Amino acid sequence: MSGFNYEDLGLKVGLELHFQLATSYKLFCRCPAALSEGEAKLKFERRLRPTQSELGEVDPAALFEFRKGLTIVYEADDNSSCLVELDEEPPHAINEEAVDIALTIALMLNAKPVDEIHVMRKVVIDGSNTTGFQRTCVVALGGWTDIDGKRIGIQSICLEEDAARILERSGDKVYYRLDRLGIPLVEVSTSPDIRSPEEAGMVALAIGRIVLSTGRVKGELGSIRQDINISIREGALVEVKGVQHLSLIPKVVENEVERQVRLLELREELRRRGLSKDSIDPTFYDVTDVFRKTGCRILAKAIGNGGVIYALKLPGFRGLLSWRLNEGLRFGTELADYAIFWGRLGGIFHTDELPGYGITDREVEELRRTVGAYEQDAVIIAAGPKENVEDGLKAVLDRILVAFDGVPEETRRAEPTGITRYMRPRPGAARMYPETDIPILVVDPARVERLKSNLPELPSIRVKRYIEEYGLSRKLAEELVNSIYENLFKEVCRSFPSLPASVVASTLTETMTMLKRRGVNIDRIPSDRLYDLFRSIAEGRLFKEAIPDILAYIAGSGASITEAIEELKLKPLTSEELSAIVSDEVSRSRSLIERHGLNAAKMILGSIMKKYRGRVDTSILAKIIEDEIRRIIG
Repeated sequence: MSGFNYEDLGLKVGLELHFQLATSYKLFCRCPAALSEGEAKLKFERRLRPTQSELGEVDPAALFEFRKGLTIVYEADDNSSCLVELDEEPPHAINEEAVDIALTIALMLNAKPVDEIHVMRKVVIDGSNTTGFQRTCVVALGGWTDIDGKRIGIQSICLEEDAARILERSGDKVYYRLDRLGIPLVEVSTSPDIRSPEEAGMVALAIGRIVLSTGRVKGELGSIRQDINISIREGALVEVKGVQHLSLIPKVVENEVERQVRLLELREELRRRGLSKDSIDPTFYDVTDVFRKTGCRILAKAIGNGGVIYALKLPGFRGLLSWRLNEGLRFGTELADYAIFWGRLGGIFHTDELPGYGITDREVEELRRTVGAYEQDAVIIAAGPKENVEDGLKAVLDRILVAFDGVPEETRRAEPTGITRYMRPRPGAARMYPETDIPILVVDPARVERLKSNLPELPSIRVKRYIEEYGLSRKLAEELVNSIYENLFKEVCRSFPSLPASVVASTLTETMTMLKRRGVNIDRIPSDRLYDLFRSIAEGRLFKEAIPDILAYIAGSGASITEAIEELKLKPLTSEELSAIVSDEVSRSRSLIERHGLNAAKMILGSIMKKYRGRVDTSILAKIIEDEIRRIIG
């Protein structure tokens, strides 16, 4: 939100950036590190439960996930999963290739590799890991990167296994595919040195470009998963999970800062009204009879299914449940999220938004009378099975009591709009414990020196080199450095020097981005198909104008370049065919040529290209048309 002085607010931001590594196999087995396309040959169900730590503690985040009561359904096939993913066999030795990549990233970020790599277990029981935990290990500590002359600390660089791929949620079941489980990830965690939303975006971009420099990372820079830790003075440390796009980081930070500021203002408003925790009535009133004949479908359905409707009275809270936290988020929305997650409910209703949703004025008046609420009070109602309603309203009550203190520490998820929503409590210290099935890996100093002597060029150096060596514009050079196709670009330019480097670069960046925005699954276009595409252009079997259509077809069908050319009828026109087409079009455009002379060439070119785009080189066609017009007009 513009207008905030982030320095005065004491804003502190730390980033956790996750990069999926392009390795031959997974982190703790020899299954290929790639997603599978085939049918699942195996399905099985599990319920995961939290356990006590060595100190007898239970992690609150794990307990939260368990209380959802979900059954996990896993799907697997022989090509991408083995007994390790099924948790039927101990993990194998750690993937040394992944260790080398992680150490390379650490050295490029000026971090110090650890002497020994100890694999740990991190409790995760949302179903994304069959074991109930994620394996992770620290590979380096204490790095830094410079952003406009300011040093941003790197706390740690970890190597860990990716989670299973979620397919769908249906009722009380969640379906996962195990092909992604175990693919190596590197997590880069910064110190809380970031002081503004814009700086957060700049730091993520800078680190992402350095990591991509290795050429051993999957995914585009703009879509790498990011978690953000945000706090302000008198606020709380809030972890925002799953920010999918780099461009969204500043917006997420802005919205979270505004939310915390508004929660602190809500605390002051509660004090101004003379309210305290003791003024809250913890009673849950049974108001089912008030709504026996309601026109509200949600309430009527709950009653019809044998459920109940309970109410929570909030003395002096009138108007506060509609308290705006940021764009698209109000205090009542926060409370509803707690009811949804802790009570497995669809949400709540409250008197700041009633009458509405089929609930009448008369029902609101009867509700207030039943619970003894005065005009200045607010009332919340929840409907559903008795146990769910009690759990949901208890969570709502606990969250309301926290409002008297200010901002709760919690984990939130990022929405595509940039706002954040409640996800779960923050994990505690009981979440981590040693992995006993994997031996300690000693990091040989000679290994570190070998990697240090072969570090990739930094992004700024490569941008400058691409501008000078290949004649690319700065914009195109930077887009190329930020993409996963940089190595392919260099390979194509070496193999086919007759191809303009700008055509290769723009295809791998701008064209691929354009196709993705149109909904084309560009992840299904393998690098060897892209290489064959440029080979076909270099050999004259395809023109660059056909590139978008060819790539879109391959993404949808898996066809080869030759098959795509045949199916789309994009075989180049012969010189004889082209001459005949031009001669015919010029003959039919005599009056146009008489009026406009050579300027008619552009119009004739457009007419021909509508019919034969992708089958002819535009520059060659333009010259033939101009030559033909010159011949006619002498």
